[in-house]
Amino acid sequence: MQCHQFSRRTAIQSLAAVAAFPAVSLRAQAQISAAVAINRAARLRALSQRSTKLYSQIILGVLADSARETIGTAQKLIQLSIDDLAKAGLTGTAATQFAAVNQSAVAVLSASGGSQSKDGLAKLNPLADKLLSDADKLTSTLEVNTKQGSARLINISGRQRMLSQRLAKNYFLIAADLDTAATRKQITDDRDEFKQALVTLGAAPISTPSIRNELQLAQSQWVFFETTVARKPDAEGMRIVATTSERLLDVNNNLTQLYETALRDLLGNT
Repeated sequence: MQCHQFSRRTAIQSLAAVAAFPAVSLRAQAQISAAVAINRAARLRALSQRSTKLYSQIILGVLADSARETIGTAQKLIQLSIDDLAKAGLTGTAATQFAAVNQSAVAVLSASGGSQSKDGLAKLNPLADKLLSDADKLTSTLEVNTKQGSARLINISGRQRMLSQRLAKNYFLIAADLDTAATRKQITDDRDEFKQALVTLGAAPISTPSIRNELQLAQSQWVFFETTVARKPDAEGMRIVATTSERLLDVNNNLTQLYETALRDLLGNT
């Protein structure tokens, strides 16, 4: 019951976060929308992996009712992120990359809808990874285009959201006997990257009491999550990974929004 309530709270917070930052034209207000656009593109990376993670939970019977509810929210957030980026007035390389992101998002939304099955999971996973790859390229381009080093913090904290979801997804792929050697190596690499990013964010010059608080929460949740992911999947471990990955997503989403706001303030925009 507590896990179900947590998923509902996370869904409401995620939708509220979208509403709090409406998209604006990059041509009209480049500095403001640069921060917003980076966050939107970065969020698509996490949503691609979250959709597959939740799909996996449904077929494995891990908090399945909660996962069915939350996957619908993830699908809506994918569409809302695409809609926001479509309003950003992207040009050049960013526009070309956004077209690829849009196409990949459509494929993920189609594959993650309807009834779930093990075969469906095997088809969804590579499509989600393609969306992740395309969104990552767009995020990096938008970061470079801001010409503001602090934009990297939005990218890093946004990537933490993705890493938490990909780690959980790969853990569930092992449980579903759909893993490969590459899957297991990715878990190791992602664990190392997540820990290093915590160090980088903790040492960043941009910091507020709220940012420091979220970083502490992320660290405490990470210790519990990492210990479980390192174990062979079992019923208890899968429940822990399902709930803790959602908490990590929640904390890092808050952290990314705080960095977005800090960057906007630094650039002198309201």
